Amino acid sequence: AFASLVFTVTDPNDLSVINEFRKGLENPEVLKWPKNGGDPCGSPVWPHIVCSGSRIQQIQVMGLGLKGPLPQNLNKLSRLTHLGLQKNQFSGKLPSFSGLSELSFAYLDFNQFDTIPLDFFDGLVNLQVLALDENPLNATSGWSLPNGLQDSAQLINLTMINCNLAGPLPEFLGTMSSLEVLLLSTNRLSGPIPGTFKDAVLKMLWLNDQSGDGMSGSIDVVATMVSLTHLWLHGNQFSGKIPVEIGNLTNLKDLSVNTNNLVGLIPESLANMPLDNLDLNNNHFMGPVPKFKATNVSFMSNSFCQTKQGAVCAPEVMALLEFLDGVNYPSRLVESWSGNNPCDGRWWGISCDDNQKVSVINLPKSNLSGTLSPSIANLETVTRIYLESNNLSGFVPSSWTSLKSLSILDLSNNNISPPLPKFTTPLKLVLNGNPKLTSNPPGANPSPNNSTTPADSPTSSVPSSRPNSSSSVIFKPGEQSPEKKDSKSKIAIVVVPIAGSLLLVFLAIPLYIYVCKKSKDKHQAPTALVVHPRDPSDSDNVVKIAIANQTNGSLSTVNASGSASIHSGESHMIEAGNLLISVQVLRNVTKNFSPENELGRGGFGVVYKGELDDGTQIAVKRMEAGIV
Repeated sequence: AFASLVFTVTDPNDLSVINEFRKGLENPEVLKWPKNGGDPCGSPVWPHIVCSGSRIQQIQVMGLGLKGPLPQNLNKLSRLTHLGLQKNQFSGKLPSFSGLSELSFAYLDFNQFDTIPLDFFDGLVNLQVLALDENPLNATSGWSLPNGLQDSAQLINLTMINCNLAGPLPEFLGTMSSLEVLLLSTNRLSGPIPGTFKDAVLKMLWLNDQSGDGMSGSIDVVATMVSLTHLWLHGNQFSGKIPVEIGNLTNLKDLSVNTNNLVGLIPESLANMPLDNLDLNNNHFMGPVPKFKATNVSFMSNSFCQTKQGAVCAPEVMALLEFLDGVNYPSRLVESWSGNNPCDGRWWGISCDDNQKVSVINLPKSNLSGTLSPSIANLETVTRIYLESNNLSGFVPSSWTSLKSLSILDLSNNNISPPLPKFTTPLKLVLNGNPKLTSNPPGANPSPNNSTTPADSPTSSVPSSRPNSSSSVIFKPGEQSPEKKDSKSKIAIVVVPIAGSLLLVFLAIPLYIYVCKKSKDKHQAPTALVVHPRDPSDSDNVVKIAIANQTNGSLSTVNASGSASIHSGESHMIEAGNLLISVQVLRNVTKNFSPENELGRGGFGVVYKGELDDGTQIAVKRMEAGIV
């Protein structure tokens, strides 16, 4: 009998905690525990209590309607493994669970707890399930999951819906290798989904309906969570596109992304997923509505070009949407570029001709970033493109050279990279303010009136940042820079526009040599030669060769017939099509042909770089006397 008494009497510490638990309740009678004390682990065992020997292992009071606080020494139940307090009216401060190293399941959801201590999660090394949903914890300030929770390496289910979680989503949650269910809806979380969630083994992820600013950023990382079956992201500020890799989530059955700021075309990979539910409402999706394989799908309140699944968009719309994709969907364009007609007046920065075809793309200072899309080449009627003062990078697509009507392309003040394509038709190509460009491109025809705001511009704030007419250089289609090997210099080269002019240049050089030999006794050998072919439309079609004399700076001008005239001084102006540059200017901008301005050496002399007052970069070839 004595042995039986020893092994059936409840541990005194456990008994003390249970008695405090009962005393704190407003309605303890609901438990049907003995009124005059007793032994919870004795015979008969108390209802809602499970013991192992003398130690209490489980308290299960789900849905009894109990009211009152919990004892603050609850963590003295050191052998507790299951705690089921859900769906009651417990209130007040949660006790610390620190030290409950054997606790595996804790259901505290759907109560009225209003405070959670900082050390609540410390030492819960065997925790597998924790539910704190629907408790007004720290309602004023909110609270964040402490780093101590990451020591719960066995955690499988973590549900904390509507319990005032605030701040960023903790990164360590993405590294917990056992976590399969993470439900954090209707809290105050903000910021992006951390990159640590890449390849997470989660099966259910609910981050929907965060209050305040909500969660934001890209959702690309979710496409790596191949175990997902349910993904709720609705009611936030997520932006960007749905990743094409979403199709890798072959277990996914329920996807909700409604009421975000997602943009772009619906990827075909998503359309082909056999989902049970797909909610795309209230975003900024564009382009055609694909034929979905989902059982239940909704896509209202977007910017699709059509309303019927499978209907295609107009070709001009698709060309502009692909351009929009390349420049990362700036919000102003996303909000106005909707429907199936870019000429209906709502498309910001787009103007059309009388035939209702796109003729002008006018988007200076429009917060464009990213790269230029080859799709613009499909807009055959476009005549002018203004994209200056954005943050564009990458190359000018070679397909743009097929735009036969294009007369102006302004890409100034961006970050465009070489090489640049050859345009087959003359146009004004404005590229100043692009630090990566090492030379002016072929096919560029800077206009002599570069500062004029286009008449059909949708805004009056187009910057006047193009070269002044007095320093403009005319570039003909298909020309190449002779110094393209020097990646550190930016130069503008004047070359012969047609084969006839090239022939005249080669004729002029022997004539120059002949004249120099004739006058060798009278004049010192020249040290600089600048060739400027005249416009072929000039009546006498004279090719002038400017020769700077080493001793006195005089200038010889030789025409095609071989005659020469000497002009003293350095202010003589050389005519070359639309180019007027004085010798004095050439000396000034090259620092008197200083070695530090040297770009390179060739078989005919040295090439020097220079910069005119308006920023135009030039190269001057100085012929060596020994060649003559």
